[in-house]
This record gives sequence, C-alpha cells and structure tokens, in this order.
Amino acid sequence: MAEEIRAEMVANVWKVVASTGDDVAEGDTLVILESMKMEIPVIAESDGTVQQIAVNEGDVVQEGDLIAVVA
Repeated sequence: MAEEIRAEMVANVWKVVASTGDDVAEGDTLVILESMKMEIPVIAESDGTVQQIAVNEGDVVQEGDLIAVVA
C-alpha cells in the first residue's frame, strides 16, 4: 500500500535527499524542509521504495502538499 507523505507546515524545500526508486527504511530522511531558520527532516514512516518525490529544492510547500510517495 502506498504511503503519501505530506507537508505539515509551510516551508521551503532545502534539500531533497532521496530519489525515485530508492529503497528506504522507516525513519530515513527523504527531504529536508527549512522554516524560520530551522531544518525539519521529512522521514519515511515505513520501509519501502520511493515511488515519487513531488518537490524540488527551492520549492515552497504549503501545509498538506504532497512531498513523496513510498510503497
């Protein structure tokens, strides 16, 4: 079952760590967001393969925006 990972706040995409096709484990960092000079890691909530990274470095995400899909 695919897991959609969504932004929990308005932030800038500082760094994309994972790529489509990467195998990830629960707790691995997929993307790092930046908000108010703080770095916020977006992590995989389960083991799987990255199906999609929906953001690029420099993008601005709003609360609820899709960041990645892991299945």
